[in-house]
Amino acid sequence: MTEETPTALGDIRVLDLTGEIASYCTKLLADLGADVIKVEPPGGDPARAVGPFYHDGRGPERSLSFANLNTSKRDVVLDLEDPAGRAAFEKLVPGADIVVESFAPGYLDRLGLGYDALCRLRPDIIVTSVTGFGQTGPHAQYLAPDIVGVAMAGIMWLAGDPKDPPNLPPCHQGYLSAGIQAAAGTMMALYHRDLTGEGQHVDVSMQEALLIAQETAMQGYDLTKAVRHRTGVRGALPINVPAMGPYEASDGWIWSYVGAPGGAAWTELQAWMVSEGKAEDLTDEPYNSVIAELNMRFLTAVVLNPASAKEKGPTLKHIDDVLLAFFKSKPKWELYEQGQRRRLLIGIVSNPEDLAKNPQLNARAWFQDIAHPELNDTLRYPGPPYRLSETPWRIVRRPPLLGEHNDEVLGGIGYSAGDIATLTGAAAK
Repeated sequence: MTEETPTALGDIRVLDLTGEIASYCTKLLADLGADVIKVEPPGGDPARAVGPFYHDGRGPERSLSFANLNTSKRDVVLDLEDPAGRAAFEKLVPGADIVVESFAPGYLDRLGLGYDALCRLRPDIIVTSVTGFGQTGPHAQYLAPDIVGVAMAGIMWLAGDPKDPPNLPPCHQGYLSAGIQAAAGTMMALYHRDLTGEGQHVDVSMQEALLIAQETAMQGYDLTKAVRHRTGVRGALPINVPAMGPYEASDGWIWSYVGAPGGAAWTELQAWMVSEGKAEDLTDEPYNSVIAELNMRFLTAVVLNPASAKEKGPTLKHIDDVLLAFFKSKPKWELYEQGQRRRLLIGIVSNPEDLAKNPQLNARAWFQDIAHPELNDTLRYPGPPYRLSETPWRIVRRPPLLGEHNDEVLGGIGYSAGDIATLTGAAAK
């Protein structure tokens, strides 16, 4: 792949007015080749102050969170509250295909930069608005950081162990989900425009984007009026079933799902333990017979009738205790590789180091090394969420410095060097 290789969105320009809630949307578009121009306010996007930071040194160019969400973009500083800044933005709109924004509903309208106003500048413009609750409804004006989104979508209620209070999923899952759905909606609007010549307003609600993560909880309530609760590691199982759930290895954790459809039966795990002399008495009765029954039929019976497994409780606990010792005696990678060879559903509970060293990810050259001259370093970035054979994804450049492309972008719409200095200098004061 070279710089000349065609990209999926190489003929598309995007004006990026997003904060954290929608930055992943515009990153996805930029890494697919779109010319994404991030328009930052005076002082920069507040997301530049979000950690973690490169070598723990705070600064607008050292936020690793910001860096991850803003690859392949260009950057200008414009004060949309100032008439001169608004005029400059309006000059950018006719040359753009898409505007993505995450302001409170009505804010851009009050500035004269709402969807209807932008349509007058470019009739087929696509405007994607990403907010906590959408553009309409009683909650539209409510503030919605990530924690509010995952709480109001019901995700926190389902996350965690039953004995714990509701848990917050890590790493801004609300923002990321909103960004993914915003990118998908934007691409659908772009396809519609290509077919009909008609632009449109794409309205994305973080709350709505997250609802799919409840799986069937809402449908279950609709049918049974039963509220699903946190189930922790057991999932739908009302009791602990051996080889179902997380287990500690000698150097970390694995997740086992032996006994479910799609892999080898529990008897294969038993045979592995026997071959290494670590099965203890599991080939004796009553353990041997119970192990032979640990399959999908048994799991279904336990879910439908928990009392049916009560008499087997002590036997199941003993099997699990022996299994705990077996798993604890081995490194996680050995358990994973050996388990895969035996068709046992065993996977590593990967930590960041595991992912960085993962042989599959590295064999596919998933990680992308991007030079940061301002840091005198090269940083490794997460790779593509998809692979396109003819129009590949790629990180074109490291995330932009604040106002890095003021001259390049604003000069392209007729501003002289002096005009740009006045415009951006005034905005920076």
